[in-house]
Amino acid sequence: MSTVMAASLTARAMKDAARAFLPSLSPGLLENATFEFESEERFKWHYIPKVRGGIKRGELDSTQLDAADTLMATGLSSIGLKKARSIIAHESILGRVEELEGVTRFDRDPGLYYHAIFGDPTGEGPWGWRTEGHHLSLNYTIVRGDNVTSTPSFFGANPAEVKSGSEKGLRILQDEEDLGRKLLLSLDKYQRELATIYPVTPSDIITRSSPRVELGNKLGLPADSMTSDQRQLLVRLIRLYVDKQSGDLAANAMSRIEAGGIGSIHFAWAGSQHHDQPHYYRLHGPTFVVEYDNIQDMANHIHSVWRDIEHDFGIDLLKTHYEVHHT
Repeated sequence: MSTVMAASLTARAMKDAARAFLPSLSPGLLENATFEFESEERFKWHYIPKVRGGIKRGELDSTQLDAADTLMATGLSSIGLKKARSIIAHESILGRVEELEGVTRFDRDPGLYYHAIFGDPTGEGPWGWRTEGHHLSLNYTIVRGDNVTSTPSFFGANPAEVKSGSEKGLRILQDEEDLGRKLLLSLDKYQRELATIYPVTPSDIITRSSPRVELGNKLGLPADSMTSDQRQLLVRLIRLYVDKQSGDLAANAMSRIEAGGIGSIHFAWAGSQHHDQPHYYRLHGPTFVVEYDNIQDMANHIHSVWRDIEHDFGIDLLKTHYEVHHT
């Protein structure tokens, strides 16, 4: 079993931010924002428009919103925070696009992102928090004071590329798309045949919003069968996902990935190699899975997720904690 190394700086920042956020809430908001750590709500993550447990950003005043944003920032790097904020703001752009197209399937409102805290951040027991809405899901678990897990971590964008208006050309997840395609195009014919795992693109990421990753055997092209330059591209692509997290979390994740062996990571692809046409890729290593797709809405709608095979929601870390401290 791979261990999670201490992330003391992030854990301390999260604890301080949660302690500042909760007292800012009225009794009614506080009741809706907090759950028992063992609550099943903690595992009910998703990336579609829906009602969630927690409190909506639209319910918060400026002071409360600043406190919520401070907590959100503790788990992310500067680039991760910028993308998270852009995804939230993107709802307004999507609303304008759907209005022009005569489509009104859902309310598109940056206020419809939810904040929830699980357990007691002022105590010594495990606790966690979530920030989530359409195309964003951030899930953190803190165990034994300074062990932090940060998955599932989902970032999406619809539209993937803004085609008109003042934000024309905006691509929040541009690097995730372009670098994945660059890696594919670097492969020779034989390598590309090994990497291609489906004759057509799947309808969505395969793992969907499952509480745990269950993908079975790794499919696609192993890094051991790549050239040195291709492996460098692969690592750059992995780092796009890892480096959305705060510094010590990202460093810990890369250490575990490297310990598991870069050569055993598989790169898989489905669909077209061309921009604006449906495509999907997967990175699958001993400790992690990344899935990315751009399939819906004429290939202008991205989903991307980073999963930890052992430690999503801190499950295996908590198992060890309970065995040691609660036998």
